[in-house]
Amino acid sequence: MTGFLQAIAGWPGAVFLQEYWVAYLFVNATHILGIGLLLGAILPLDLLLLRSTHRPDLSTLGPFLVRVAAAGTAVAVTTGLWLFSVKPVEYSENPAFLFKAALLVLALCNIALQYRGEHFETALRTGQPSLQVRTLAAASAILWLSVLVAGRWIGFA
Repeated sequence: MTGFLQAIAGWPGAVFLQEYWVAYLFVNATHILGIGLLLGAILPLDLLLLRSTHRPDLSTLGPFLVRVAAAGTAVAVTTGLWLFSVKPVEYSENPAFLFKAALLVLALCNIALQYRGEHFETALRTGQPSLQVRTLAAASAILWLSVLVAGRWIGFA
């Protein structure tokens, strides 16, 4: 496994970030931007799903928030993997990173569960989320905030 992780560190993108601190700075800032887009969209969406009882704001704002959250997720995951490539051996031994990675997998699985079937689309269309949609929205908010905290923990572990 260590050989694989060292190969990741030798990837040209990783070497680029290792050699040019300004590039690392911009990739890190882009990672933070992705996190901001993700949390700035997913938390309001989750709150709308939790409190909505046939309200038009869910059907109006919901689709937009889903698109922004998806874009934020794509940016955060892509830049996060790129940042990981700079020190993959160190990160793979960091308990905070491993905890964050596990929470991230759970949060992404929660998204997959939310979109499986027609419950979520029906909730966005009608403004009436089912108990399943509300439960997954509550789990989403908890998981994404936990990923954020675990990400900050990495620097202190």
